[in-house]
Parts: sequence; C-alpha cells; structure tokens
Amino acid sequence: NQSQNQSQYKSQSQSQSLSLSLKHAEAVEEEEEKPKFKPTAPKIPDGEKVDFDDIQKKRQNKDLVELQGLIDAHFECRKKEEEELIALKERIEKRRAERAEQQRVRAEKEKERQARREEERRSKEESDAKKKADEEAKKKSALSSMGSTYSSHLQRADQKRGGKKETEREKKKKILAARRKPLNIDHLNEDKLKYESRLAHSRFVIFTFSLTKLFIFIFSLCLCRDKINELHEWMTQLESEKFDHMERLKRQKYEVRAHVM
Repeated sequence: NQSQNQSQYKSQSQSQSLSLSLKHAEAVEEEEEKPKFKPTAPKIPDGEKVDFDDIQKKRQNKDLVELQGLIDAHFECRKKEEEELIALKERIEKRRAERAEQQRVRAEKEKERQARREEERRSKEESDAKKKADEEAKKKSALSSMGSTYSSHLQRADQKRGGKKETEREKKKKILAARRKPLNIDHLNEDKLKYESRLAHSRFVIFTFSLTKLFIFIFSLCLCRDKINELHEWMTQLESEKFDHMERLKRQKYEVRAHVM
C-alpha cells in the first residue's frame, strides 16, 4: 500500500508540472501572436503634390512666434527688473538724503552745544577772575586795616604810657634838673635805645607771627577753593566725555541699522 501511495503521488506531481508547462507555452504563443505597434509614415494621397516649402515656412513661422514670445517675456522680465532697480536706487537716494539731513542737524546741535560750553567756560573764567580780584582786594584791605589797627593800638599804648599828666613835683624836678650841670648820660641813652629796639623787635615778632598765621589761614582757604574748582572741572570733563561717548554710540547704532536696511 505504501508503494502504491508513493507512485500515485509521483504521477500526480508529474501531471501538475506538465499542465503548468503547457499553460506557459500557450501564454508565450499568445504573446507572440499579438501584433506589435510599428510607426508608419503618414500616407500621402495619390495624385496630390506635397509642398515642402510651405511646411518649412509654417515651421519657421511657428519657431518665430515662439522665439518672439520668449523675447517678449525676456524684455518684460528685464523691464520689471529695471523698474525694481530704479525704485531701489530712489529709496537709497532718499535714505542717503535723510541721513545727510540728520547728520547736518546733529552737526548743528553739536556746534551749538560746543558754543554754549565755550560761552559757559568763558563766563565761568570771567566770574572766577572777578571773584579772585575781589578776594585779593578784600585780603589787601583786611591786611591794611589790620596793620592800621595794630599801629593805632601801638600808638594808643604809647600815648597811654607817655601821655600821663605830669604832677607838680615832676615839673619841679625837671626845672631843677635843667638848672643843674648836665651829667654824662650817654650810657643811659644807649640803654634806652636798646630797650626801645628790643621793644620794637618784640612788637615786630608778634606782628610777624600774627601775620604769618593769617597768611597760613588764607592760603589754606585758597588751596581748598582751588581743590574744589579742580574737582568741579574734573566732574564737568567726565560729564562731557560721557555725553560724547553716548552720542558716538547712538551714531554707530544708527549707521549699523542704516547699513543693514
């Protein structure tokens, strides 16, 4: 039974392969029998002449029409590009004119600012010179008044010492001394001169010391005022440099924006 089954299976497989090969052969034959498309030249009717010149002329006219269309499209494109270029040039010129006007206005403002600063500086120098002259005059008047006051004080002191009213006894002594024989009092006169010289020297030393203290005080005031003026000028210079730097930064930002546009 097993051998019979195997033989039946082999015969079935062989019959299936044979049927497949037959189908494939039939398909190939049908494919070969189908008519293939072959391009053929158009048939010219018998008895009519073919005008090749007319055909060539029509072809040339067609080519000319196409060429003319391309030329017109090209010139139209060129025209649009030229119009855009002209508009761009106009915008550039307008922007350039606006920038020139802005720079002119900025230059005028800067010129006015410089003139205003120069006028302020000149007026400040004049006021400082006037103040300095007034202070010098006040110093001179103070010194002169101090000297006159001190001299008047010395005069009053001398008058107090030497302006006492003489008594009758002193008058009699003077009269008797005048009647007597004059004695040798040169050494007394020298002592008196020495005493007056020492007194004058001590007065001069006191006056010089007081005057030196006054000069030191005035000089310290002048130094403080000069230092304050120097600090004020330095702060003014810093403010001016800051303003110039901000203006330069604004100008650079504007130029960068204009270049980008």
